[in-house]
Amino acid sequence: MGHRSIRVTAAVVAAATIALGPAVGTALAADPPAATASVLDTTTQRALPLQGVANARDLGGYRTADGRVVRTGLVFRTGDLSKATSADLGALTARKVRYIDDLRTSYERMLSPDRVPAGATANWDDIIGQAPPQVLASSMFAGSDLYQAFITAPGANQSFANVLRDIARTPGEAVLYHCSAGKDRTGWMSAVLLTVLGVDRKTVDYDFMLSNYYRNARPGDMVNGVSQSALDAAFAQVDKSYGSFDNYVHQGLKLTNADVAALKAKLLR
Repeated sequence: MGHRSIRVTAAVVAAATIALGPAVGTALAADPPAATASVLDTTTQRALPLQGVANARDLGGYRTADGRVVRTGLVFRTGDLSKATSADLGALTARKVRYIDDLRTSYERMLSPDRVPAGATANWDDIIGQAPPQVLASSMFAGSDLYQAFITAPGANQSFANVLRDIARTPGEAVLYHCSAGKDRTGWMSAVLLTVLGVDRKTVDYDFMLSNYYRNARPGDMVNGVSQSALDAAFAQVDKSYGSFDNYVHQGLKLTNADVAALKAKLLR
């Protein structure tokens, strides 16, 4: 019972802290990260014009190492949808969003329940709910322990894989995934998907670090922003646990070659 009390308190504090991050619509940080040659869309083109949803953007508009391009309009990454306006929901419906995949814990969902657009099915894919209490307690600071837990926490691999399968099985329709701030669990989900598609690591890093721009996070602000070292820790944990990213995809996430082919068929042109 003692461990459960610690777990609940840590999760609620972390969720509340993230929920009280910068308001949607505040001035953006002065500069986005430097774009690589594989970045085709500008930050303005990538952003979703949503009034009540933070860090909302399209995952498309990147060139892969073999010269293909990630299609736009099929995968969206955002913060939670609890403050989505009616206009926001209408915009997501118009974009044919079929699945909303929520990566948050039950306590975050309780504090800030999503508003779901018409025609979309909401799925819950809790990433860190079964992580050790100390990981939950550190989640508000988004450091290496949290990012390593994305690979090692019970249930995390299955949850990330669920999102990838939702994306693969919705030809012609879009999937939106999010956590609370749309930067950590959502950031790793995006890094995994872009890497599976063949986007180079520097461009994956660029997409990840864009959260600082869209969330107006200053250097060192780990409550509202992200750090490159945290993402590096996740990739290092992949190598430590599985030996390679490909092994992580097939042995950890348990995606088949057919799953990967379906993702590429849908998202690459």
